[in-house]
Amino acid sequence: MLEMFQYDFMQRAFIAGIFIATLASLSGTFVVLRRYSLISETLAHSALVGVAVGLVAGYNPLWMAVIIAIASAWLIEYLRSSFALYSDAVLAILLSGSLALAVIIVSLGGAFNNSLFSYLFGSILSVSDSDVLTIVVFGSIALLFLLLFSQELYFIAYDEEVAKTSGVKVKFLNFLLVTVVAIIIALSIRVVGSLLIGALMVIPTVASLQYRVGFKSTMLISLFFALFSVVFGMTLSYYYSLPSGATIVLCVITIFIISLLINKR
Repeated sequence: MLEMFQYDFMQRAFIAGIFIATLASLSGTFVVLRRYSLISETLAHSALVGVAVGLVAGYNPLWMAVIIAIASAWLIEYLRSSFALYSDAVLAILLSGSLALAVIIVSLGGAFNNSLFSYLFGSILSVSDSDVLTIVVFGSIALLFLLLFSQELYFIAYDEEVAKTSGVKVKFLNFLLVTVVAIIIALSIRVVGSLLIGALMVIPTVASLQYRVGFKSTMLISLFFALFSVVFGMTLSYYYSLPSGATIVLCVITIFIISLLINKR
């Protein structure tokens, strides 16, 4: 098993994958508790617009994905809070619009190629040194914000109105959370893929909730599930020449099914 670490691309993939699993599972806990799971898919499609712009215009697709995902996250939160729109309606509109825009940009620019395919479904071979550096730097910043404001974010997820009356800066923290989620999703698409990252953010948390333990224990269980899925999934991907993103998602779905069966009573 250790022989795969002789290759630089596998070392980069595991470093990136472990960071992504940590970030996705921790942020996913707050997202799921707020009944906001669809935001991961919406921002993933928005990040795909950034990838399309980068591929067509010759910019770094990962950087463009981060910028567009953050802008979309702010737009979602602004529409939700300022126009009293239902969250699921806002997300559905942005999801459909982002995917349509990405397809048009790629089609006009003639960028339907293997590079785009790797962003859609993930590819461990495509993770470069600069990608790993970007993931580690921005991922560390995102993780720091999550840890600093974890209590407040949990309070908001539990009851947003009570949090407001208690003096918590709900609006600021809501924008902070969606920004962190946007960054995590944009950084994850090289390993997991824009069409699959939502699963890695949501399913480990849903699986851990089946055990009905406290908030911190749920986060730790979710983190373990995500890390195991990434490590085991990328190992299977290497030895059996499988797409890394799809293999990781199937691993985490298997864990979810097992968790359901264990806690059936």
